[in-house]
Amino acid sequence: FFSPYFPMSATDLAAKLGLHVPTILLPKEETDYTKWACIACDQFTSEPEYWQKVEDFVGAESSTYKLILPEVFLETDKEEGVIANVKKTMEEYKENNVLVPQTPGFIALDRKTNVVASRKGLMVALDLEHYSYEKGSTTLMRATEGTILSRLPPRVRVREAASVELPHIMVLIDDPEKTVIEPLFEGSPTKVYDFDMMMDSGHLTGYSVNKPEQIEQVVKAVAQLADPEAYAKKYDVPVPDADKILLYAMGDGNHSFATAKLHWERTKEKAADKEDVMNNHPARYCLVELVNIHDPGLEFEGIHRVIFNLESAKLMDSMKKWFASNGSTVTTESCASAEEAIKSAKASSSAAHKIAYVDPSGAGVVTIEKPSKNLETATLQEFLDTFLADNKESKIDYIHGIDVTKNLGSKAGNIGFFCPDINKSTFFRTIIMDGAYPRKTFSMGEADEKRFYVEARAIVPSKL
Repeated sequence: FFSPYFPMSATDLAAKLGLHVPTILLPKEETDYTKWACIACDQFTSEPEYWQKVEDFVGAESSTYKLILPEVFLETDKEEGVIANVKKTMEEYKENNVLVPQTPGFIALDRKTNVVASRKGLMVALDLEHYSYEKGSTTLMRATEGTILSRLPPRVRVREAASVELPHIMVLIDDPEKTVIEPLFEGSPTKVYDFDMMMDSGHLTGYSVNKPEQIEQVVKAVAQLADPEAYAKKYDVPVPDADKILLYAMGDGNHSFATAKLHWERTKEKAADKEDVMNNHPARYCLVELVNIHDPGLEFEGIHRVIFNLESAKLMDSMKKWFASNGSTVTTESCASAEEAIKSAKASSSAAHKIAYVDPSGAGVVTIEKPSKNLETATLQEFLDTFLADNKESKIDYIHGIDVTKNLGSKAGNIGFFCPDINKSTFFRTIIMDGAYPRKTFSMGEADEKRFYVEARAIVPSKL
């Protein structure tokens, strides 16, 4: 039933594909978009000074910064206050008509960063009934890395208190022929915004995709990607059942999408009229940016690890003992710089995983011979989980960017590990064959290339 030639309306076909045409909310015309648009809440989690600069820059102006809980405040004395302010600000924006409903449709995006000249995307809503973050899921939408369940409760509290959602979620599609997103930029599409982004983070332009023929074009192109026989040929697998196809893979914002799913499940449980909530409640859907994994502006980066409040020598000793007890051998070598260590670690192989690190004494490479895992990041994380469970005083943070990892890892009492990049050409097949990657394995670009909050969507039945 996924064939675009099947005799059903575009709306019905979209529903089968888990695709929903949203009513997107944008700030009113006089809004300063540079101050309105703020980077994803899960960035700069160990750099409160970044968020202070954002707060100072925004000042009294309307901004998505005032509608989110930056993760830098998680488990601090500021967390509950920020959540309360988010709810208060949403009500103020509602009363003052700061957010304006657009014609139902999609928005095509063109993002310029300091690294790439263009990265294209498409704002759509996805049906959470077609998603599961559980291990071994075979739903249309799947998590691409392990979900850290402890990160969901504070985010659920924010969503439960909110009347609108602001997505930083980027969802990947595998479209090598570039049939879904790229054709929308042909001709002279209508701009809905065009602005420079705060903190020297590039430029963003949005174009409306709300004509019936445009929406039908998108739906039919997505349906082609979900054709079972074409899918089997692409990934060299047996022809799957139509509902077992991997059509959408989580890119960035895995935990935000999982939060939306958990909130939706709770909404269904509490509903008195189960049929009405399924048919009419907007929390069933989640606003996301679709990105083609084959977009030349999309770069995959490893997510690095920094461990705080420890003696690096103690960690290294524990690492050697732990891996020895599991049949592996660990050796270390010093390098002149972090850059040299990262270069040396590229010689990693399936027989000997190499991971670059930096601590207050300098940089080096750890080599684990006979690893039990396929990915270097999985090999490292398995040990770190055990070490942190036994050393409660030490904490871990997952860092986007080599420079930040180097700076934090070289400080007294810290150590930083540089995790390798992921091959995006085999990304979808790896998920299909092996399941999700270990948690926090990859990131799409450096920290300042992340998605900014711009668009919003109502997630409660009452009109904004």
